[in-house]
Amino acid sequence: MSAYEHRTVLLRGGEVHSPADPFATAMVVERGHIAWVGSEGAADAFASGVDEVIDLEGALVTPAFVDAHVHTTATGLALTGLDLSAAASLAEAAERIRAYAEARPGDRILIGHGWDAARWPERRPLTRDELDALTGGRPLYLTRIDVHSAVVTTALLDLVPGIRGLTGFHDGQPLTGDAHHAVRAAAYAALSPLQRTEAQRAARRHAASLGIGTLHECGGPEISSEDDFTGLMDLARSEPGPRIVGYWADLDIERARALGALGAAGDLFADGSLGSHTACLHQPYADRSGAGVAHLDADTVAAHVVACTEAGLQAGFHAIGDAAVDAVVEGVRAASEKLGLARIRSARHRVEHAEMLTPESVAAFAELGLTASVQPAFDAYWGGDEGMYADRLGVERARTLNPYAALLRAGVPLAFGSDSPVTPLDPWGTVRAAAFHRTPEHRISVRAAFTAHTRGGWRAVGRDDAGTLVPGAPADYAIWRTGELVVQAPDDRVARWSTDPRSGTPGLPDLSPGRELPVCLRTVVFGQTVFVRPNE
Repeated sequence: MSAYEHRTVLLRGGEVHSPADPFATAMVVERGHIAWVGSEGAADAFASGVDEVIDLEGALVTPAFVDAHVHTTATGLALTGLDLSAAASLAEAAERIRAYAEARPGDRILIGHGWDAARWPERRPLTRDELDALTGGRPLYLTRIDVHSAVVTTALLDLVPGIRGLTGFHDGQPLTGDAHHAVRAAAYAALSPLQRTEAQRAARRHAASLGIGTLHECGGPEISSEDDFTGLMDLARSEPGPRIVGYWADLDIERARALGALGAAGDLFADGSLGSHTACLHQPYADRSGAGVAHLDADTVAAHVVACTEAGLQAGFHAIGDAAVDAVVEGVRAASEKLGLARIRSARHRVEHAEMLTPESVAAFAELGLTASVQPAFDAYWGGDEGMYADRLGVERARTLNPYAALLRAGVPLAFGSDSPVTPLDPWGTVRAAAFHRTPEHRISVRAAFTAHTRGGWRAVGRDDAGTLVPGAPADYAIWRTGELVVQAPDDRVARWSTDPRSGTPGLPDLSPGRELPVCLRTVVFGQTVFVRPNE
């Protein structure tokens, strides 16, 4: 790798998306960093002194994407294994499970993901008896699309002594809470190290093929395992591919530090999810009694934020429901009263998902310097007046979810991700989902969404010097085949002004719904090529 880093490369003959020069067509990379961006004419001066010249042939060069919330091993297992996200009915899901089990007679455990009974005509998940019959009685762990509940076979329950006494175990219903975490731990423990490494490689390969240069891995004792986390970090150090930034969701900050995590953060659960009726709400669900589950109170949040800040670690929390978000805000504010607002803001603590926000909580995020690590595809999948969110909350409450425009107006830092495998790795699709939000007043410009999915992910880990193609920045970039470049904004007065060449606003691909998304031709991380599209 070190030999490659010292190669000097000139890219020319394309469109280089750079704030340093909105009309740049060429770029020089040296020692893993951007050395120069500029015009085609000036590129001639570099041509004889470089080790390689890449003719872009009109292609677009952008910063590589950062996916700010990923479960890497689970993503790889979904890519290589049993994926039910496209199953349109219970019957189709059952057939896929049966075929998968028959095709893998040697596997000690079967793991699958992605069922969503809310989208099936039968409106119910598979029962344990049905799963036992489909798998021949082998252990099977099958997560709902939001990964906050699962259905399992009897053989997997038998691997977890005392499972029936844990919270979240209700016979005949999907497992949630502690019962779900226990079967997940047993399922992942049954994976062989080879299966785990193969899944991690598959996820990193797939990410690279989509122009993703960095993944924020969100591990934790209730999500994966320490071996899984350290194995992934070791793999990223030893093999080319997207960078991995590790977060370990644990109130034990010394454990997070010992594992090499940047923060005791990520999916540190303040609540669950809307799909599984476990997100914590101020008012009950519209389609079921109860208001979800609170896992952390404001005092616990405050103590964790204080401890992380004093230890130089990021704190972060998974919070989706309005009651959970308010508990996090109250806790972070209490920490700021103890340590001072400046220290809290400079630590750049994070809130993952942050879906049910009020004007007051948006203002608090801005005041406290909290990064909103959000997933626009959630709105594309479940938003709208007839989507799952409207089923769970009623239309009026559902329309308040994921208010990206309000967050940006308030100055809240945004970092975009997928929560893969909950929704797929799909960076341009994510940018499109934010720009064409199902609730029009929450839409943001393509440019702002693109920034949140590139520079925003770097800022979320405390780096302000990366995520743009300017001299001195790390050479993390992707090359794309795409159509005409445009400027898209929710307010067409802004769009008309921005497309005037005098505005100096660099264009981006047209992401209007129905248009083809850009195709990644090459992905480069710290000057090292980690993906080249075959036959290009």
